[in-house]
Amino acid sequence: MILSAADWQPLARAHAERADALTAGHRDRTLRQQRHAIEDFLFDYYSAKPAQLRRWHPGAGIRLLPGSDPTPHADWRWYRTDPDGAVELDVEAFLADRGDTVRFIHGLLSATAARPIATGCFGLHEWAMVYRQPAGGHRHPLPLRLGESGTDAVVESHRIRCTHIDAYRFFTPEAAPLNALRPTRQTQVRDEQGGCLHANMDLYKWAQKLGPLCPGDLLLDCFELAAEIRVTDMQASPYDVSSYGLESVPIETPEGKAEYVRRQRAFAERAGVLRERLVERAGHLLSTHPG
Repeated sequence: MILSAADWQPLARAHAERADALTAGHRDRTLRQQRHAIEDFLFDYYSAKPAQLRRWHPGAGIRLLPGSDPTPHADWRWYRTDPDGAVELDVEAFLADRGDTVRFIHGLLSATAARPIATGCFGLHEWAMVYRQPAGGHRHPLPLRLGESGTDAVVESHRIRCTHIDAYRFFTPEAAPLNALRPTRQTQVRDEQGGCLHANMDLYKWAQKLGPLCPGDLLLDCFELAAEIRVTDMQASPYDVSSYGLESVPIETPEGKAEYVRRQRAFAERAGVLRERLVERAGHLLSTHPG
């Protein structure tokens, strides 16, 4: 597909404006040297900077014709300029550098999409991360809603079944043996399932890693979903999030469990659509450029 400057430049501007709106709070806090335990997680854990989110990529197979100003993509990694001046993703160069990553992402997300979602974890991974841990060792500078003993009692009265290695690896030493599973990096493709809040937040990470293969709108859709999931993740955690104007989802109660599962299913449905889009992008590239 060929896009004239009149076609692609408005898309690039709209993308940058949307990215700016999504990152405004984080950028403002950074200038004021302030922290937000919920919202800043996406920038700390996933490490992408707001400037990276502003970059609009059209995706593979899209040729951008130059306008009166040079096409910025011409100076970006993995892009090439054709003899007619059009700029497009150099798929061969990209796969030479990132082919293994694309294959891993395609395999992981395909396996996750094919597996039934599991509910019933109730966000206990966050509770397991503070189990029998003194206040000074908590990952977030927020008080525990039920106190230390109350938090420990919730963990001990529930069955923990976390399928996500990057949540499980932060369990306290006392909590890790309580998990019904032992997820590892080697079992990640086998373990991940679409009901997991962290697996669905990670779609943003995988979109990042696909780089220019991932169109700008898909990247920001994944970011938006991850941001919404992060709020629920912390509302259902043992932390008191009232200082951020949020109500808790008290998963230690039947009502809280029901609300958590309702949100979990809604997130899983939205994530399923985005996951399939990422799988399609990666799969098409791998099928048309085997080896």
